[in-house]
Amino acid sequence: METPAAPAPMISLSLFVFSVLYGGMVCIAGVLGVKQVALGPLAVEAGIFAFLLLVVMSSAIAELHGQRTATMLVRLGFVPLIVSAVLIQIVLLLPHDPGMYPPAIDAFPVVVGQSSRMMLAGLVSYGISQTLNVLIFAKLSGAGGATGGGRLMWLRGMIASIVSQIVDTVLFITISFLGERPIVGLMAGQMLTKVVLSIVLVPPAIYLFVAIGRRLDRTPAA
Repeated sequence: METPAAPAPMISLSLFVFSVLYGGMVCIAGVLGVKQVALGPLAVEAGIFAFLLLVVMSSAIAELHGQRTATMLVRLGFVPLIVSAVLIQIVLLLPHDPGMYPPAIDAFPVVVGQSSRMMLAGLVSYGISQTLNVLIFAKLSGAGGATGGGRLMWLRGMIASIVSQIVDTVLFITISFLGERPIVGLMAGQMLTKVVLSIVLVPPAIYLFVAIGRRLDRTPAA
């Protein structure tokens, strides 16, 4: 007599959707960072918008599914980050097609290429800052790592984002540029921009993602 197969593990729709989006933002953040944008008097590399979405999604998942699940998502984020970095290096080593659009031949390595120091900086700053964001957001709820129950999400999200963004900036710029260029001014400008955006954008974005997550989880499976 055959033993019945164990049921497949279930995952909530919100966790599935946010995890897919999270992996995409991990990969695209470095590409967007090639461009520096002006936000009034503030200048910032455009990758921060993808990184802020990572902060928002990890906080929303901590709120919906608990600190442990959100921390696991951060760790799994290393998979697409490393795989995409390896694939980029392989593609850069391959010869280009002679018929390739000429301006793109020189532009492609500039857009997607990174030094080994910057790649290391991205891995270290991502892992530490995102883990710290989840930790602070969850602990401020006083729920002992369980779901936050909606208590002061705006304040918890803002504090967690500000601290994690400052840590991210210090780690990334120090590892990438220490000894190659002055870093204090660069670091100060990045910190100021990230703090302002964390105050203005992160709290409402967390409420939005939590609301979307709860709506998704109420949607019956097909």
